[in-house]
Amino acid sequence: MSQDPPTDDWLDAECRRLLDFGRHVVHPLGGAAWLDENGAPDLSRPVHTWITSRMVHVFGLGALRGVEGSASIATAALAGLRTTLRDAEHGGWFGAVDAGGAPVEETKACYAHAFVMLAGSTAVVAGLPGATPLLEEATDTFLHRFWDDSLGRVVDEWDRAWGAPMPYRGLNSTMHSVEAMLAVGDATGDRAWHERAARLAGLVVDLAASYDGRLPEHFGPDWSVDLELNRDRPDDPFKPYGATVGHGLEWARLLLHLEATLGDAAPAGLLDTSRLLFERAVTDGWDVDGAPGFVYTTDWAGQPVVRTRMHWVAAEGIAAAAALHRRTGEGGYADRYAEWWAYVVEHLRDAARGSWHHELDTANQPQATVWPGKPDLYHAVQATLLPRLPLAPSLASAVALTGR
Repeated sequence: MSQDPPTDDWLDAECRRLLDFGRHVVHPLGGAAWLDENGAPDLSRPVHTWITSRMVHVFGLGALRGVEGSASIATAALAGLRTTLRDAEHGGWFGAVDAGGAPVEETKACYAHAFVMLAGSTAVVAGLPGATPLLEEATDTFLHRFWDDSLGRVVDEWDRAWGAPMPYRGLNSTMHSVEAMLAVGDATGDRAWHERAARLAGLVVDLAASYDGRLPEHFGPDWSVDLELNRDRPDDPFKPYGATVGHGLEWARLLLHLEATLGDAAPAGLLDTSRLLFERAVTDGWDVDGAPGFVYTTDWAGQPVVRTRMHWVAAEGIAAAAALHRRTGEGGYADRYAEWWAYVVEHLRDAARGSWHHELDTANQPQATVWPGKPDLYHAVQATLLPRLPLAPSLASAVALTGR
């Protein structure tokens, strides 16, 4: 039985409701605080660069859409990227700092730096003060430290002083680098960033074909696949064992954004790979263990490993289904889009306290084993915006262009 999708007015109201939940996010040190279940800053936790960058991004989008208070929140969080979280001695950004402003993570991560580029891009499009020099520094750091032009791939981590790269290579940082590169290219007009994104995406096209749509996430320094990493701690929030269902959905969408951005210059196979990734994620991950919802990870035969339902996976499923429907016009994608929004409203959306529950157990009851609190608005806010926008340009530029 088909379900009705949410209206544009409902999506607009939900976006505003999510942003209202995060209105207290600015940390006293600068940057963005980790938010608890009620939207209050949890000052016992570090200030994270990736959370700060995501909050600059979503409140920058709010500013572009005229949501009251968004510009000031985005500007205050952006100031944390320019001061508290920036390594003034060695350059680049710490992963996080403690209550005294001291770094709690000594490595410099591509994942965090990709989000700084995304934040800078959105801030530039939104016209926030300090955005242009931040984006210039972020892109320069990324090109000199994380972009391996000889391979068309990214280095995952360095030590604090940039003395040596760590041996690990990962698909998560690759994915968010593609997202950031598309945004940087749109914000600056420098299409070289789009071309770099295409080179990175070629890895995913090859992996999807080789592993039947279940993307390996972890690699050695020579990009040899490591299928066993973290088997002993499979619910790792950033490097879980096995195939990550939500990343298959996220890649399915990003490949379509890349195709739309490059037009006739797009590499072959992006739509076919998007379809493969989407169908594999749905087959392996959706409603496979007696209750609705996406499992977090599977093994390499497609059997669930971590059955926890993460809010971000449902959000990426919604966005991927919307993108594929926009690209193909096929009704099956529209049906999934409506079905997953109905699931979000019934199980994830917290109508009493705000935002979405970040994590549910196998009976779709809230739990907090991986993600305590509600630190992240990024996936949910984007799920309310992406279905109303064209596949290109990227999100901030598209909001600025359309006013939606």
